Amino acid sequence: MNANLLFNFTVNKEKNIIHVEREFAAGLDLIWDAWTKPELLDQWWAPEPYRTVTKTMDFREGGQWLFYMLSPTDEKFWSRVDFQKIHVKISYSGMDGFCDENGTLTPGMPRSKWTNLFREGAGTTIVNITIQYEKLEDLEQVIAMGFKEGLTMTLSNLDQYIEAQFRLRADNRAGATARVCTYLNFDGQTETAFNFYRDVFRSEFVGKGIQRFGDIPQDGDHPPIAESIKKMVLHVELPITGGHILMGTDAPKEMGFTLTRGNNMHICVEPETREEAKRLFDALAADGTVTMPLQDMFFGSYFGELNDKYGINWMINYQNNPT
Repeated sequence: MNANLLFNFTVNKEKNIIHVEREFAAGLDLIWDAWTKPELLDQWWAPEPYRTVTKTMDFREGGQWLFYMLSPTDEKFWSRVDFQKIHVKISYSGMDGFCDENGTLTPGMPRSKWTNLFREGAGTTIVNITIQYEKLEDLEQVIAMGFKEGLTMTLSNLDQYIEAQFRLRADNRAGATARVCTYLNFDGQTETAFNFYRDVFRSEFVGKGIQRFGDIPQDGDHPPIAESIKKMVLHVELPITGGHILMGTDAPKEMGFTLTRGNNMHICVEPETREEAKRLFDALAADGTVTMPLQDMFFGSYFGELNDKYGINWMINYQNNPT
């Protein structure tokens, strides 16, 4: 998280409340979707080294989110959120609690009411989170379990990965000419795969070559990188036949990503204008599924992801200020 962005965490033991105020360097539409769409929540809603897997989610008043956090040893910790009030892109509330895989609440474990308020600023969005517990003992129990530390890590996951990935993509692009690339994701096998493709196509990596998660600057803007992923590939680009570019990155489970065959490859289109980016995105999204809305990103791109009606994965990326 950027050290200049707002982050407050306070505990009121008289009222049994935790209050969190967290600023994100992105627009309201993107942040709202990141908090309310399961395909996005599964990418970031878990402290490292855990990852979130949604079983079902019905985001409406009276609906429910049933999910589990998966540990590195494949232990599953189930939770349930019962949604109460929803005001789109303004706020939502719900009751959270531990449960089993069928959603039956765990006896003796505390429940809490979450109320999340969203407020857009000048290029940022502030999320105010109020967590209400029934009893002081319940509040003290979750604090003792490391709630503050876990939530802090969780809220940093999405920013860290996206910021680093797209900063490097902007660095590697030399101009504003439109191009089409293929973007590949691997679970720790990117370097091996791209060395194979390099031999096959008798080509060489461009830009800054193979860049790794351990290359991310360790300063106040970036949380520490786990040792287990420092040598994994953050970004690499390889020209192949006809000037086509293969891009690649590792999507480590330690950062909350669930990689399966089918979601590990995208066609990445980088048009010359913002208007063409929107036209392409809207046309491809017709009768398909938007997995990340087309938005102005804080890293300088107008970017979105979708699956079209035939099940093909697309990225649309207009770089506002390519280097």
